[in-house]
Amino acid sequence: MGRTPYTSPPESGLPIKVQPRESPYPVPHPNAQYHGYPPPLPPQHRPPPRYYAPKKWFPWLMPTFIVANIVIFIISMYINDCPARSRNCTGVSVLGRFAFQSTHENPLLGPSASTLLSLGAMDVQKVVNEREVWRLVSCMWLHAGAFHVFANMFSLLFVGIRLEQEFGFLRIGLLYLISGVGGSLISSLFVRNTISVGASGALFGLLGAMLSELFANWTIYENKIESLLSLLIIILINMALGILPHVDNFAHLGGFFTGFLLGFVLLLRPQFAWINARNSPPGYITKSKPKYKAYQCIFLIISMLILVAG
Repeated sequence: MGRTPYTSPPESGLPIKVQPRESPYPVPHPNAQYHGYPPPLPPQHRPPPRYYAPKKWFPWLMPTFIVANIVIFIISMYINDCPARSRNCTGVSVLGRFAFQSTHENPLLGPSASTLLSLGAMDVQKVVNEREVWRLVSCMWLHAGAFHVFANMFSLLFVGIRLEQEFGFLRIGLLYLISGVGGSLISSLFVRNTISVGASGALFGLLGAMLSELFANWTIYENKIESLLSLLIIILINMALGILPHVDNFAHLGGFFTGFLLGFVLLLRPQFAWINARNSPPGYITKSKPKYKAYQCIFLIISMLILVAG
């Protein structure tokens, strides 16, 4: 058996029509000019808008502040040298020169008031009469005791690092420092007979900024009420600690309201539509959107006016 030979059939006179493959791209007009390739898609073939997640920053400033506060507290205990000045010290056998003042003098386990004053504690008389304005800043880096510095740095570890990851070191660093100064100013108006130290004003500024950031960027949050309630509970608990002895709640309030106003200025987020339009591929037609919503601009203007007037 051999191969069966194949012979082609005679050609037919009927024409063969092939349906063209439908393309998602419009047929360009001969005189049409496109600024990018491929030409823009018709609405029915456009891909859905893409969501661009905000950039995450590497947090280094807040950890640096935490280390700096702890180191300054250790230095203040070294300068204090309780055993050389008093017989009633706490932990002399273990800590030696770094022993704390007696709990009767300082229940927070820290240096004496005279040591804190010499290192830059907030004192209204020295700021007003001796023009030592630098104390408005230096008092932020001093702490009255081990319990004090531990509580503040523990809060800064969670609140400050999260904010720095979201908004970067520059904005959060400014927010921290300005809120601390704001807390010192309010404290100086009401606390005139004692000294004041601590980073609590700056920390409450970060909490206030978190609250204003939630209001300013309300539309981008999914669990709005849950986020608001959880944040309010944290703020109220920290405010309640202000009724304890040796705690300057005026610095807390001053730092909180300063940070609350600064949050509307420094922590605004642009609209998703504006971000997507900015990052759209070439040739993709998007409707022009403003970077910020109208209510965000209103918050910004009001906050700026209050900060400038204050």
